[in-house]
Amino acid sequence: MKFIFADSLDYVDPAFDFIADRSPADRQPYWDDAYPHEILGYAPYDGVLVSRGIIGDHRVKGKYTASQARRFHLVGARKFLRLDTPQFAKLDIFGDCGAFTYVEEERPPYTPAEMAEFYDECGFTHGCSVDHIIFDFNPALTGLAGGTDDAKNRFEITLENADGFRREALAMGASFTPMGVVQGWSPGSMAEAARRLVAMGYTYLAIGGMVPLKSPEIKLCLQAIRDAIPAATRLHILGFAKADDIDGFHGYDIASFDTTSPLIRAFKDAKQNYYLPGEGLALRYFTSIRVPQAIENPKLQRGVKKGSFRAEELVRLEALALNSLRAFDRGEADLDETLHNVLVYSAPLVEEKPYEDCKSSVALAKLAERYRITLTEQPWKQCACKICRDAAIDVIIFRGSNRNKRRGIHNLVVYHDHIEKLDLKRAVERTDHLSQRLCGAER
Repeated sequence: MKFIFADSLDYVDPAFDFIADRSPADRQPYWDDAYPHEILGYAPYDGVLVSRGIIGDHRVKGKYTASQARRFHLVGARKFLRLDTPQFAKLDIFGDCGAFTYVEEERPPYTPAEMAEFYDECGFTHGCSVDHIIFDFNPALTGLAGGTDDAKNRFEITLENADGFRREALAMGASFTPMGVVQGWSPGSMAEAARRLVAMGYTYLAIGGMVPLKSPEIKLCLQAIRDAIPAATRLHILGFAKADDIDGFHGYDIASFDTTSPLIRAFKDAKQNYYLPGEGLALRYFTSIRVPQAIENPKLQRGVKKGSFRAEELVRLEALALNSLRAFDRGEADLDETLHNVLVYSAPLVEEKPYEDCKSSVALAKLAERYRITLTEQPWKQCACKICRDAAIDVIIFRGSNRNKRRGIHNLVVYHDHIEKLDLKRAVERTDHLSQRLCGAER
């Protein structure tokens, strides 16, 4: 099972100075920055997915600058992502249309011919057909029953585009593997879409629309699809938001899935934003310690403008929290003193009050409990990855992109190892199963 990392220009500045809290003055973003596979020296994923919606163009506002988008088209995906060395030659590069970016449109803004040309010219190894996302979902419906007029219209557009996309790819002798995208409003409609895609000639299907579904609903869809297509047909899950539960999906023979979850949880999840391997095949989660920039944090600045805090005092408390954490990491400060200094600075952020006015609050007590676990276990010292070795305690300080994305890259390392362990477990189970069958046959 391949873990494909959905990139969104997720790089960091290798020369970032944690003590001075700044990048070199002459830093050029992108050119001087490093992708996860560059700063680690190896790829913590089996491939990268780039969405056309992230690149953007005159029809869809993406995340790339205009010059970055031009360069992507000019040099291709592999060179743009700096995966063009022999070390990374075997990594897959998946592409999709970014259906979320045009969900409000009546029809996708791209034609099948345009996307096939885009994937081929930019050197993708796999390209998804032009889909139109369906948000309706009813797990109780069977076959093609139900579905709004809009859902049915999007269903037909997606299949019509898939048919045209595969024909275009074949006609141009495309070097990428075309993937037919499944969209539907129920397990039965998705199964029917998958069946029709296989009938068109697709051998690799990408299942879309999974992001808002719960794990049991996704499993219903996978089971219905698996029952409708040959066992040899490979399945990819687009935007798999349940990445942490991947072990529960191994019975559906998923060939690959893409997610950015381990990275973005480093700065979008308030509690579980640092990963470590757990017992058996589980993951352990820790809460990183939030020490925002006093003069940049909008919430703290609002407090200053309202007269609740003095800017100079916030800067002093911020420095005290950071210095205490570093002293603790060096063994020069005890846990209680460090935790106290962190909480004194946390109070204006959490309760919008000075610490002395809210030190008994429930929110602050819960935060103190999570921070105490992090400081007691010092998980950054339990990890041997390059990020944790180089950044030390700064990897677990929630503060600015360079720390937060480094923590995300560390999470990618742990998560990739997690997937490899699951695959190993699966291989052992299959071997055992085969041995049992052979023994049974001999008897």
